[in-house]
Amino acid sequence: MRIAKSDKVVTKKLDIVTKNVVKYLCEQGVTVSTAESCTGGILSSAITSVSGASNIFELGVCSYSERVKCDILGVDEKIISQYGVYSAQTASAMSEAVRKLSGADIGVGITGIAGPFGGEDGKPVGTVYVSVSSKDKEIARDLRLYESLAELTRDNVRIEAAAMALIMVAELLGHRIDEVI
Repeated sequence: MRIAKSDKVVTKKLDIVTKNVVKYLCEQGVTVSTAESCTGGILSSAITSVSGASNIFELGVCSYSERVKCDILGVDEKIISQYGVYSAQTASAMSEAVRKLSGADIGVGITGIAGPFGGEDGKPVGTVYVSVSSKDKEIARDLRLYESLAELTRDNVRIEAAAMALIMVAELLGHRIDEVI
């Protein structure tokens, strides 16, 4: 596989953001768990690649199928049928479910379309919803990566979604991560 310059930029951004966010989590003694769909475990892998992550990382679930979202995480099937699997509501249900399942302080839910083809509902590649929740607060966003990524490759969508989820975790903790690259 040939790696384009933009692929390296997106990967470097994830590395930088991950190191900072894991540091924040360790300093504050805050634990995190992830429920990933389109990122396929990239977020969990990034977190656990940082020394000290064992102090803050509780659980990572790669909930790629609707069945796993419902049967393992406990996402209500009505949410998916009403709003769709690629929705802020589904991401929110995923983050809350993994937080409760693991007992972590923060849950992260990611769902979306990495490509190379768009969703059956007409949503384009790069449609990604992320929710980061704690007991008292939630941040949920439609990342709309199709508007911001220089190269809309499957890898770039997945890596950028993971980086943005970590930026949202930092935000939930009261930290601001300015544009990295």
